[in-house]
Amino acid sequence: EADTPSQPRPSCHVGNCPPQPAADRPTAGTPPHKRCSLCRPYPPALSAFPSLPIAAGTPGAGKKSQELHSSKNCVSFSDTGNGEQLYECPMCSLTCTNIQILEEHVDLHLEEHNFSEGICKDLELAQQLQTEEDERQRSEEEKRENEEFKKLQRQYGLDNSGGFKQQFLKNMEREVDRGRMQPFEYHKRKADMLESLASGIDDGKTKTSGVIEALCKYYQNENKDVRHVWLSAGVDHFHSSLGDRGWGCGYRNFQMLLSSLLQNSFYNDYLRDTTLIPSIPKIQSMIEDAWREGFDPQGASHFNNRLHGSKAWIGACEIYSLLTSLRIKCQIIDFHKPTGPVGTHPRLFEWILHYYSTDNEGGAKVVCTSKPPIYLQHQGHSRTVVGIEEKKNKSLCLLLFDPGCSSQQMQKLLKQNDGTGLRLLRKFVGSLKEKQYQIVAVDGVLSLEEKAARCCASQVLTSEKIP
Repeated sequence: EADTPSQPRPSCHVGNCPPQPAADRPTAGTPPHKRCSLCRPYPPALSAFPSLPIAAGTPGAGKKSQELHSSKNCVSFSDTGNGEQLYECPMCSLTCTNIQILEEHVDLHLEEHNFSEGICKDLELAQQLQTEEDERQRSEEEKRENEEFKKLQRQYGLDNSGGFKQQFLKNMEREVDRGRMQPFEYHKRKADMLESLASGIDDGKTKTSGVIEALCKYYQNENKDVRHVWLSAGVDHFHSSLGDRGWGCGYRNFQMLLSSLLQNSFYNDYLRDTTLIPSIPKIQSMIEDAWREGFDPQGASHFNNRLHGSKAWIGACEIYSLLTSLRIKCQIIDFHKPTGPVGTHPRLFEWILHYYSTDNEGGAKVVCTSKPPIYLQHQGHSRTVVGIEEKKNKSLCLLLFDPGCSSQQMQKLLKQNDGTGLRLLRKFVGSLKEKQYQIVAVDGVLSLEEKAARCCASQVLTSEKIP
């Protein structure tokens, strides 16, 4: 109901508006003052309005708009001029004449809003959970990759755990603790090792000489099933020691190859600065020198340009770079996939036969060639090829020096009478079934110009692939 002059307007709940008589209400054409609902000329509750049907459209420009406070929202309404009032939805501008219908309409908006808001919150939660799961998986993957990388570093000696010297001392200490070595022997061997490292010369304690000569004598007198055998030039066998066990095969095979070159007058003139067999730490320094000259920069980068003081494995590329820096002509042959049944490599055997038999053909059963031995590499290990047998049935058999064979085992070859010791050396076609083999074969010497040209070519080191 409308207020009468005798009924004063209640005071503003905020306390800022004085009682206002009905006569002071805004009239048509006069904008209402901006106060709360208690100070406005309409009931404070939406339910006080009469029920009226919905009217389509919006009020005309001349209609008066006023604001209504409600528990739902602020509702605009207009006077139609004939006593009716139109109420406009504050959310979609729909106009109606019934306040209850408007309330229901606004409730629908609020329910829709709450539903949409719930969906948004669910989506946000799902995205947050997915993000957290992605982060967890990424963290686990990084952790797994780091562990695998560290494992590979340990496996290939790149974990900064020390090199030859540290391993030698650690293994000797273990031998003393287990009662296999007396303390006085420990100190003596430690002094010898330190002297060897200081001079850069191998102490020769893992060397066995004279095996090729013993083989030549044996084949001439025994072994009836061999039709022909070709042997390399003289070569000393070197086996792994306490300081390089598990990672030093590449260095030991280089020592074997170098021992043969030093016994050959054709090569030793080019090795005047290397008249004695270097120790493993010295070989590491020599490879680093080759890198500094410009050989194989990609390989140098793989090792971070550092080998000395580490247990890093080396392979065919490092042997090639080192020999070429010493002006020894050599090549890498890559037997990158099997060429025979059951994963065998008959082409490898044929290539080695051709290497040793070229310029050494004839009717002799045993041919002691002047050819240096061949460095043979496969995944995880390397050996030295010192000869090849051709059986009477035309099958081929390689003769290999393995750094894993001890001096005691190699000594038996010097005294053999029945050929049983040859089982250490013989490898038939069916015995070599690795996926890939690489060899480094020496074939002459290099001039300074040829060395420089090969250095430039090694910026991208390549090999001859067979097949």
